[in-house]
Amino acid sequence: MTLIAHISDLHVSNISFDEEIFMAAVAEINNLQPDMIILTGDITDTGYYKEFEQAKRYLEMFEAPLFAIPGNHDARNLGYQTFEELVGEKSWKLTMDGDFTVIGIDSSSPDVDGGHVGRPQHMWLEHQLDECVINENFIIVALHHHVVPIPQTGRERNVLNDAGDILDTLITHEVDLVLSGHKHVPKIWKLNDTLIINAGSLCSTKLRGKNKNSYNVYNITEDEIEIFLNEVKGERFLFGKYPRNKL
Repeated sequence: MTLIAHISDLHVSNISFDEEIFMAAVAEINNLQPDMIILTGDITDTGYYKEFEQAKRYLEMFEAPLFAIPGNHDARNLGYQTFEELVGEKSWKLTMDGDFTVIGIDSSSPDVDGGHVGRPQHMWLEHQLDECVINENFIIVALHHHVVPIPQTGRERNVLNDAGDILDTLITHEVDLVLSGHKHVPKIWKLNDTLIINAGSLCSTKLRGKNKNSYNVYNITEDEIEIFLNEVKGERFLFGKYPRNKL
């Protein structure tokens, strides 16, 4: 069994960040003892160096290994450079136990809210996914921008501008989970054999309607995938349950 916590959209700053909620989330996630934490971007609110320094101190409070990709807010004000200095690589590949692969993709562009993967990174992704298919790996791809529009988020503006090509690659390679954030609203789509999952905001004050700060937890066994939506300092309920793809 593999347990993964999926957090997103912290927006660390003096304005949009709720420290009390964040500290509660840290305690909850550490108590779960996940195998890893995947953070799908917008760690900071404006990409300033001091925000990244502050965010780094906060992220070190998590006890599980944490892997992050940048969001559009992180790419502002030269934040795309600071991300690599203080957080890590913007795109990466992680393989566990030889048959479980997580790929992080950078969909951000400097000072632009919309998402873009781009042809060079897309070619790299295709190559990594080809290897995963040959090795019959369980595959997770994480990126900040959503590849499918999210309901109850208003007029669609910031989906990937190359979403069609990226989505085709993800679906044809039968990626098991596609994780994203950006819109601060949790949602699950199932397209063919691929689960496309959006996370809410972990600790930002930028919440739509009655949505609460939350994070997703994935319980992955040999036979099924359980997805739990955890409201910080609130309820935890089963968000979805699906059989694993059979090779």
